[in-house]
Amino acid sequence: MTEFLKMHGLGNDFIIFDRRDSGPMQIGAAAARRLADRRLGIGCDQILVIRDSAEADIRMDILNHDGSPSGACGNGTRCVADYVMRQTGRHELGIETDGGHLRARFEAGDQIAVDMGPVATGWREVPLAHEVDTLRVPLGIDGLGEAVCHSLGNPHAVVFVDDAEAVDLERLGPLAEHAALFPERVNLSVVSRTGEATFRMRVWERGVGITMACGSGACAVGVATVRRGLGPRGNRIVMDGGAVQIDWDETSRHVTMTGPVAYVCQGTLSPELDALLKASLPEQTHGAP
Repeated sequence: MTEFLKMHGLGNDFIIFDRRDSGPMQIGAAAARRLADRRLGIGCDQILVIRDSAEADIRMDILNHDGSPSGACGNGTRCVADYVMRQTGRHELGIETDGGHLRARFEAGDQIAVDMGPVATGWREVPLAHEVDTLRVPLGIDGLGEAVCHSLGNPHAVVFVDDAEAVDLERLGPLAEHAALFPERVNLSVVSRTGEATFRMRVWERGVGITMACGSGACAVGVATVRRGLGPRGNRIVMDGGAVQIDWDETSRHVTMTGPVAYVCQGTLSPELDALLKASLPEQTHGAP
């Protein structure tokens, strides 16, 4: 039977499969959706698969709640890094992902810091459907002003508002995610300033919906505050589930996120879920080959 671990980063929760020293794991979209279902499965925002890597210490594959692949997951990276480092006794870890190579390390107070790599700010890199200044992108959606857009292995649109709590994110999130401007869909963050270096953020994640936290989204917000001249290179980003520290080095363009992780449970899939997982067909599969 297949074993799993469940963790969360500020309420952004994950099913984790550790496939190091094991055979390849194929997770079809239907199986992923069932596992992620909070009534019929285990329940999660994303599914993470840890594998051996020839290029880094480990490889991490990411599936969204709807079974679609993702190139980045900041909170999930912290969780996987904490799990592997505690298991191996390491204090730093290199992680290969579809979005690039990441570096994680332990910080004081059981915090995990992750260098999420360089931020791509060109319109083709986001990507956007046509050329536009990524510092001020008209979304054409009533209720949302111009966005700051960039990519951290997945596309992000950050909109600064007077009061993030007042935004109807449940209505506006899907409109932004599926807008023609974003050929690979987009993660939408609405943000308001609450202090000199503190920002309140609410997020709609592509393929998931509203989540309590989004690590790559918080990184996108931290970078957007600097690009718009609204905050310093280090900012505290407060989400529904809690806060992370985001630091952006404009010279290297690397962004670092520091925050906590939490363990929920570990267990073994039921025969029904195990059979569904193992019945995934290659042509339906995202993630690990």
